[in-house]
Amino acid sequence: MTKFALYVPLEAKPGKEQEVADFLRSAIPLVNAEPGTISWYAIQEGPSSFAIFDTFDDEGGRDAHLNGQVAAALMAKAEELFVKPPQIHKLAILADKRR
Repeated sequence: MTKFALYVPLEAKPGKEQEVADFLRSAIPLVNAEPGTISWYAIQEGPSSFAIFDTFDDEGGRDAHLNGQVAAALMAKAEELFVKPPQIHKLAILADKRR
């Protein structure tokens, strides 16, 4: 069972909503290169509210992701794109369902 997750809410600066959406879509190749990232979702919760949710089987995979290229790119663009710096929430998964 996947046991670890990250949830990162993001609030786009006014007028930067499309850039945020494009930036999140562009991260797919970087995430696909991370063997420890089990699932990764970029979501839009509202007109300017976005988030990233990803899962990992172990803390090593989560730590590798946090120290990887996606996190570096996110932090490099944070001041330009987001109202405030991304807040990373480390979550424990209590139960999951897989196909």
